[in-house]
Amino acid sequence: MSYLSEYQDSINNPDKYWQNHAEKIHWFKFPESILSKSKQGHYRWFEGGELNTCYLALDQHVLRGRGDQLALIYDSPVTNSKRSFTYNELLEQVSHFAGVLANLGIEKGDRVVIYMPMVPEAVIAMLASARLGAIHSVVFGGFASNELAIRIDDAKPKIIISSTCGIEFKNIIPYKPLLDAAIESALHKPDHTIILKRPQENCELIDGRDHDWEDCMSQASRHNIVPVKSTDPLYILYTSGTTGKPKGIVRDNGGHAVSLNYSMDAIYDISPGDVYWAASDVGWVVGHSYIVYAPLIRGCTTILFEGKPVRTPDPGSFWRVIEEYNVKTFFTAPTAFRAIKKEDADGKFIEKYNLSTLESVFLAGERLDPPTYKWLSDLLDCPVIDHWWQTETGWPICSNMLGTELKKIKMGSATVPVPGFDVQILNKHGRRVKSSETGSIVIKLPLPPGCLPTLWNDNERYESSYLSSFPGYYLTGDGGYIDNDGYVFVMGRTDDVINVAGHRLSTGEMEELIGSHRAVAECAVVGVADQLKGQVPAGFVVLKDGFSLQNEDLVTDLIMIIRNNIGAVANFKQIAILKRLPKTRSGKILRKSIRALADQGQTEIPSTIDDPTVIEEIKLVLKKLQIGMAFHN
Repeated sequence: MSYLSEYQDSINNPDKYWQNHAEKIHWFKFPESILSKSKQGHYRWFEGGELNTCYLALDQHVLRGRGDQLALIYDSPVTNSKRSFTYNELLEQVSHFAGVLANLGIEKGDRVVIYMPMVPEAVIAMLASARLGAIHSVVFGGFASNELAIRIDDAKPKIIISSTCGIEFKNIIPYKPLLDAAIESALHKPDHTIILKRPQENCELIDGRDHDWEDCMSQASRHNIVPVKSTDPLYILYTSGTTGKPKGIVRDNGGHAVSLNYSMDAIYDISPGDVYWAASDVGWVVGHSYIVYAPLIRGCTTILFEGKPVRTPDPGSFWRVIEEYNVKTFFTAPTAFRAIKKEDADGKFIEKYNLSTLESVFLAGERLDPPTYKWLSDLLDCPVIDHWWQTETGWPICSNMLGTELKKIKMGSATVPVPGFDVQILNKHGRRVKSSETGSIVIKLPLPPGCLPTLWNDNERYESSYLSSFPGYYLTGDGGYIDNDGYVFVMGRTDDVINVAGHRLSTGEMEELIGSHRAVAECAVVGVADQLKGQVPAGFVVLKDGFSLQNEDLVTDLIMIIRNNIGAVANFKQIAILKRLPKTRSGKILRKSIRALADQGQTEIPSTIDDPTVIEEIKLVLKKLQIGMAFHN
């Protein structure tokens, strides 16, 4: 079936379409209804069905005689260690750890917070929680104690699972002091913690509360599957909120399993036994969906990588993993390749490795800028595919679908909507715009299976954040347009469109132009306040290695790129050359923080930032160049 007929089927007959795909996973009880509405009037998928996500990820493959296949490969250049687990071995570990949790009182519906580094035990803890019907909430390892405390108070876990430390490059980050401080400041107190002791860092355990992972495992026995309802939550994953309080995204079991299994086939063209690698972290949605659940539900081999794209030990780390484990499909964020490009602009390291098994590279998490796409596609002999999705959706909204119909790639576009997602562009009055006109990207309800049904204990915020702006539509918060061929162009968050003397201009377009310069490794453009024009754009640029930070001709070149392509109306005159940009730990550029620094001279340091010291560095550059400082000198 062609993409177009698949897509039209999913929009015109969603019940029948998703029933067909629900029949492709194992249910203990098949759903009584495919699409229905809750008491609050929200759409729900597969009500009346019973299943277990851990069973789908492990037990079913063992029962089908594939227990000796590799399920999980752990590769840790930061500790110089590797481990692997067959489906038999991973099931043994998970079922025993489910026994550990049950011995400590965990039952269906209880919450389990997981605060761990990228180690196999994090995956084991997630799957063991799912096995019992408990609801896990993974918090990115190394998050500040106050941020962990906020999540503890919201989720109210019975148990927190953690480790003695995480490792960033060569730096040891002790977790136990952060965990202790979080529990002390939180109003809710967990009954127990379980601590995985790593050789790099020890800790003291608190009698009665803290338990050693290995001791617990030695005393536990295997625990069987606990069936859950399709609409029961599998996990809570917190994402940033505009109020400062994180939003607890809820993922249900049934819709999640159906959509992820579907996506592995239709989008990624992955079959059981293939090796799939998502270079992300289990603390983010990519880690949940495409390190842990989707590859295992599909019966693949998945890779857990405790390292970075550079300096572990060099810019060839990704290529080494792809060659060593015969990776078929690779998924990461564009920022990872920009880091590699900065240190290896000519792609010398890729020449050292045999990448013949690699059939596709997918990128998401932020917009794939055309310069990075071109650099990467010139190096590789496989499709490089930009696709777009959100923590809220849990799987791709738009993509070039390898398993359905590979379409022509247009740089800057995430290609077309995935079946089930009725993507539209609306103006501020809620009316659909013409082809290629920009506006708010929305998705007409119902959202397909796997998307958030609500926020944890905050249905009112769910409605105000996502459903109230345009009734009948889900608000993505991103702006963009759809061209004449139906290709979706996501230009950035809606607040990244700036108004220069009445002219609405896209900072995403400016970033695309600046990023095309041969000296630019990565960049951000933000609108800063201006007394005369309201806002003017300012560029923040990181150069590739080997280019001078003091090159005045380079600054002139970048200004002229905008002037020649957009015009003098953009009023683009301000450029700061930086050593690095402020980013979240998942690699997203913190444009809002840059804008606040320029407009106000200060900003709250986000809890998600990878290195807070970069804020002070940017302050100094802004003052030196007098960018945006007119209002607070």
